[in-house]
Order: sequence, then structure tokens, then C-alpha cells
Amino acid sequence: MTNHRPIVTRFAPSPTGFMHVGGVRTALYAWLFARKHKGTFILRIEDTDKEREVPGSIEHIQKSLRWLGIEWDRGPGVSTESYIQSQRLAIYETYAKQLLAQDLAYADTRTDEEIALLKKQDEEDGRVFLMRNHRPPEADDRTWREGQALRFKVPLAKRYTWTDLVWGELSFDEQALDDFILIKKDGFPTYNFAHIVDDIEMGVTHVMRGQEFISSTPKFLSLYEALQKQPPFFATLPPILGPDGGKKLSKRDGAKDILEYKKEGYLPVALVNFLALLGWNPGTEQEIFSIEELIHAFDIPLIGRSGAQLNPEKLLWIQKEHIHRLDSAAQQGYVTKAIPQLPQSLVPKVTPIVLERYYTEQDMHQAVVDGDLTFFWQEPIYDKNLLFWKQANGETTKKHLEFIYAMLGIVDFSSIETIKKMIFPYADEQGRGEVLWPLRVALSGREKSPDPFTLLYILGQETSLSRIAKAIQSL
Repeated sequence: MTNHRPIVTRFAPSPTGFMHVGGVRTALYAWLFARKHKGTFILRIEDTDKEREVPGSIEHIQKSLRWLGIEWDRGPGVSTESYIQSQRLAIYETYAKQLLAQDLAYADTRTDEEIALLKKQDEEDGRVFLMRNHRPPEADDRTWREGQALRFKVPLAKRYTWTDLVWGELSFDEQALDDFILIKKDGFPTYNFAHIVDDIEMGVTHVMRGQEFISSTPKFLSLYEALQKQPPFFATLPPILGPDGGKKLSKRDGAKDILEYKKEGYLPVALVNFLALLGWNPGTEQEIFSIEELIHAFDIPLIGRSGAQLNPEKLLWIQKEHIHRLDSAAQQGYVTKAIPQLPQSLVPKVTPIVLERYYTEQDMHQAVVDGDLTFFWQEPIYDKNLLFWKQANGETTKKHLEFIYAMLGIVDFSSIETIKKMIFPYADEQGRGEVLWPLRVALSGREKSPDPFTLLYILGQETSLSRIAKAIQSL
């Protein structure tokens, strides 16, 4: 698979907008493979289509990869030579002139309208339209002037067969081969030309790519032959399907900007873990991986062919598992960042409670907005009728709260268990719902909250007694 050459992989996005999971997964697989084999990972920016370029996209690509820990060895910001295609035009021109000198390229001065007429005529005559059947008279003239498109002259129409590292042997007949544009009229190279030149120049050995490039591979191989260069190994990745599993995920179908996951509070390692499993199977039952474990386990033969469904619930589960893997200091830091209103004195006690129910910063923010966490630091406001358990009346409820209030004056608040040990026998005797429901509501003001023993422990004796006293006064 490596052909004894040092492994060099690349990620070569176009700066046409935000990064979504499909592009990032390609980068991740290329990065993991390079790291596994102690090779080189390149970031290259393919910005030759200036009409589609979105300002700020190059910076956005770099920011997205760096957030995930996908650092490049060569590329923008880390290399003296340029890895941005629009700054490499002289290199493409050199290769273009080489092909021209070998009679493997020709200037094409025809307009789009003229080519459309040729295509229409072939269709009317029942022929497959191929540019190589309509080379202009000047195709043998090796003159190429500024403002003219340069087209590759396919030297030999033949069947191409190659081995894809994921799909195995693939083959296309000669109709997949045709003369294609190398350099456009504006002087910029096409993708079909530039990426091959760059892969040659940069010594790329393995290319991770989407299925849409399979049908173009014969063109690529023909050009490699013309340049007398060895092509890289191709590993064609399965598509990522939308949450419904019906069709390929795309920006048009609501694929999110990868940095949206950062805003929502997903851990980089959790998202990397999730993306790695979108098409790759380690062959074991293990699903939660550290970065080091992924690098060790990843291999191209373990990549599948079937579409991988983007499952947000699976991502949330992986996030939960990684959150729970953090040490206590990191967990407390995460919760503090997500809930800045939370008093520092409460952070150690509240953090485990929060992380039992909420796994992203976004969910924690929403819980605060909904009032599901604010009772930890704010006096709760509630309707006194909420204090009543089912058919219980005010008199009975008040009696239970007064008994608990008196008991809490002598309770040891050092742990949840010591609090529970003092209160639970009374609740068992009088009815758990009749005693514990009003106690929990008095402390939190909510129908749903942590159990009253946990609340008492977190709030402490003074705050707990104050809130219970106010509940008694309301009855």
C-alpha cells in the first residue's frame, strides 16, 4: 500500500464557504493515516475558481482544522513555499508548456456557443459527444497565446483499470477519456490539471477523496502517463448521509458549519471521534477513542463502502462519554465556561449534577434560560400550590416542612449520605411523596430538579433553612 515511499497525504479544500463534516472527515482520514505511518500531512488551498471563492474562507478552513487538532506539516502558515494554488500559476504554466511541446496539448479558441453546436450535431446524429473527435485544425499548432484556453490532447483512448484502496479494482472504457481544459482563458488552471501538478510537486502518495471523482480518474491517469509520473494511491470514501439516511449530506441540505459544533460546546476530541466512525470501523466493539487511540487503530482497509448516516444522537452520546472522561478540574472548567453565573463556591458540587443531564454548553445555556439550573444561585419563585403532593393539603405540608426545618438545625451537611440518613426515616414513616416533594419544591421551585438530599448538600444549611422557612410562611 505504501510502495516503500514516505507517506504524504493532503487535504485540498476550495475556499467557497464554511467547512462541514464531509470535508473535515476527508481531512481527518488523511491526517490519521499520515500520523499512523509517521508521514507528512499537507494543507493545500485550491482557489483557482475565483468566481466561487468566499472571502475569509481560507482563514475559516485553518481555524476549523486547528480547533479539531488537525495540524498540518506543510501548508499555509507553516511553509516558506506557497500552498495556495493562485500563488503557484508559474508552476502550472511550466507543466502546460511541457505538454504543449510534446504535442499533448493545444490551444482551443472556440467559443462555448461553437462547442454547444458541435454537441448538438453529435446528439442529432446519435453519436457520443467527445471533444477529442472535434479537435480544431490548429490542434497540431503548438502556439498558445495569452487569453486562449489550453486543452489536454488525450494521447491514447483506452480502457483504464486501477485499484482503489477502498473499492478494489475499478475500470472505465475509453469513452471516459476526453480532451479537457488544462488552463482556462483567464490564465488559471482547472482543478483537473492543478491538483495533479500539485500532487506530483508535493510528492503526495495517498489521496482520500469522495466518490464523485471516480468517473474522472481515467482522465487523471491519462495525464499522469503523459507527464510520465506515477499516480498516488486513491482511497475513495463512502458518502455521509443526512440524519434520515436518505441522501448524501450537503450544504444545501443543512450541513452545519463545523465551527457551529464549537459554539455548541462539543469537545474537539468528541467530534473527531464521531467523524472517524462515519465510514470507518475499527473491527472491534470499541466506540470511544482518544486521538492517540484513533491514530493507532485507523487503517484504510477498515473504511467501508456504504454511506454513513450522520446521527446527532450518536454524537451527543460520544460527547457525554468524553465529558465523563475528563478529570474533575476540566469538568469544572467546562461547566464554569458554560454557566458563568454559577458562583465559584458551588462549582465543585454542582458540576457532577449538571453533567448528569447536560452534555453541551448549548444545552446548559438553555437550561439556565428555562430556569432548570438557576435555583442553585437564585431564590426560586413559584406558586405555593406546587408545594402540595397530589391530594395533600396546606396543613399537612406545613407540618412536614416544619419538622424538616427543625431537624436540619442539627443535621451534618458534610455529605449527601449524612443528610439522607437523618431525613429519610421520617419520610418513610410519613410517606415519601408527602415529605420529599414539598421539600424539593421549597428548595428549587421546580417540578423537576435533583433530589432534595442533593439540593440540601449543595445549597448548604443557611440557604436551605432560609428557603424552607419562606415556603412555611407561604402556607
